[in-house]
Amino acid sequence: MKKLLYIVIVVGSVYTVPAQEINLFNGKNLDGWTNHGSEQWYVENGELICESGPKGEYGYLSTNTHYDDFELTLSFKQEADGNSGVFFRSTFEGTKVTGWQVEVAPPKKHTGGIYESYGRGWLIKPEDEKDSALKMGQWNTMRIKATGNTVTTWLNGVEMVRLEDKKIGQGKGAIALQIHDGGGIKVRWKDIKLLPITND
Repeated sequence: MKKLLYIVIVVGSVYTVPAQEINLFNGKNLDGWTNHGSEQWYVENGELICESGPKGEYGYLSTNTHYDDFELTLSFKQEADGNSGVFFRSTFEGTKVTGWQVEVAPPKKHTGGIYESYGRGWLIKPEDEKDSALKMGQWNTMRIKATGNTVTTWLNGVEMVRLEDKKIGQGKGAIALQIHDGGGIKVRWKDIKLLPITND
């Protein structure tokens, strides 16, 4: 009996595994995050809440993992002023932050703009007419996409700013939420999800 030998040759086959979305906040506790400062960060009814402490100073809650290129989506609801922000590619020494902030603030305070702390200050602000995208006291959805030198932000589906900046492109660090100084601030957060972007 003749035996047949089958040889299967696969040439040039490349299989790409899609990036998996990461849920940065588990809705139960602050696992995976580090608190910088004395302001209050806690979980209530599945929401992450930041609230001014007795000192009314700057406070930050940063991810323990660094993320370079990504698309981040989250929801926030501002109460009692609501001056806050979302930092990216940022590092911390106490409450001194090196990195960039996408602003979250009351009306006419440039929500969605990009600010460089302890550096160049405001890099870009949204056009005035885009301020109406913010729903103060209600849930808002923010999206931030950072790839290389480019950062784009959206608020409730409205593109707020798009910035090309070489210094940002060189940055590395964590995602972080901010509570502004001055006291009397309270912001609720939920659905904090990140999709890593790779160029492979």
